[in-house]
Amino acid sequence: MSGWFMPAEWQAHARTWMAWPSSGYTLGETIEEAMEARQTWAAAANAVVRFEPVSMLCEAEDLEIARAFLDPGVELIPAELNDAWMRDIGPTFVKDTEGKLAGVNWVFNGWGAQSWANWDKDSKVAEFIDNQIEVETHHSSLINEGGGLHVNGAGKVLLTETVQLGEGRNATWSKEEVEAEIHRQLGTTEAIWLRRGLTRDYDEFGTRGHVDIVACFAGENKILFHNQENPEHPDFQVSQEVRRTLEEAGDFELIPVAAPQTLRDDEGFVDYSYINHYVVNGGVVLCGFDDPNDGRAVATLQQAYPDREIVLVDARPLFARGGGIHCITQQQPA
Repeated sequence: MSGWFMPAEWQAHARTWMAWPSSGYTLGETIEEAMEARQTWAAAANAVVRFEPVSMLCEAEDLEIARAFLDPGVELIPAELNDAWMRDIGPTFVKDTEGKLAGVNWVFNGWGAQSWANWDKDSKVAEFIDNQIEVETHHSSLINEGGGLHVNGAGKVLLTETVQLGEGRNATWSKEEVEAEIHRQLGTTEAIWLRRGLTRDYDEFGTRGHVDIVACFAGENKILFHNQENPEHPDFQVSQEVRRTLEEAGDFELIPVAAPQTLRDDEGFVDYSYINHYVVNGGVVLCGFDDPNDGRAVATLQQAYPDREIVLVDARPLFARGGGIHCITQQQPA
């Protein structure tokens, strides 16, 4: 696999891949919940398509429904789906030194074979997309998801121990074996391991610690991290631990991104996070929470990405279902 590497998210995209919510808990059990899911996925897609092409996989019987919500510029592709978290079910795209594209197909098993998850269709999505755009698929034996990693495009990758090494995924692998396979597939050479993710992410519909709501690269040597400022929230301790880990990891510019002031919803402490934004060509689509700290987040991200337009999209319905804007998008590098 030598010569293949995963470009950083801020490098140019050919398009964004997404999936339309069509069943299960993602769509919801009531007409109101289904409307909320469709409006939210569409709001994200319609924000992204202002900056770059969007291709949306959609169950055939829902194509007409999806079209009613989506900007006409969004391409709809019939496909079989269990769920709509494209970051996790889609291919992780890599390039070689000559610019040739390929898709890494991790083993997807419903975020660690969780009792509520179905993945008979989703486990085939990565290869389906590779076939759509006629690129080769690199099959990995590692159980992994795109939300469980973040690269700087220059050899470094962020991971969390509770995802790649946790129950239901690769518990029989050593850390060294996981690192070797990640490096082999992504062209990285150094892994920065965070011990855990945000507290809510270990609840029923959580991912058990995806890194993309905790910390992300915003440049080769720049890392944004979720900073819970309120000691009453259990993520206050997580944020402090993450900061220490990143300080010890190397000479990075560390930028704390203040968590929303909202602490709880009907289910308990929230994992609302501005880290789960998506960098597009010329812009950043940022999770909004109708929160006093939304403005602070916009200002912080404008500093981190000075040449990009920051667009807020209400992500509360996504987080209620276990993810955010980064979780429903996947970039195809130019």
